[in-house]
Amino acid sequence: MKLSLARDVTLTPVDSGAVLLDGRRGRYYQLNASGSAILHKLLDGDTPAAAAASLSESAPVSEERVHQDVLALVRALSEADLVEVAQ
Repeated sequence: MKLSLARDVTLTPVDSGAVLLDGRRGRYYQLNASGSAILHKLLDGDTPAAAAASLSESAPVSEERVHQDVLALVRALSEADLVEVAQ
């Protein structure tokens, strides 16, 4: 899976995580620190499984649970047209 930001979407880091601005619709979406870390790893080319493995090392949560959260985040961002997913 290759993930990229959709056209006219910008990602800006903030103290609590990151903000995605959808310039097409004038809407913004806030990600907490975990969501921001996941999105950055996926945008850098990590697979969902690799991102989950990396994040589960620093969290008291199972790798499987983190993997489910990674996939849920990708699904939510995709449904909001904030990212494009290529297989």
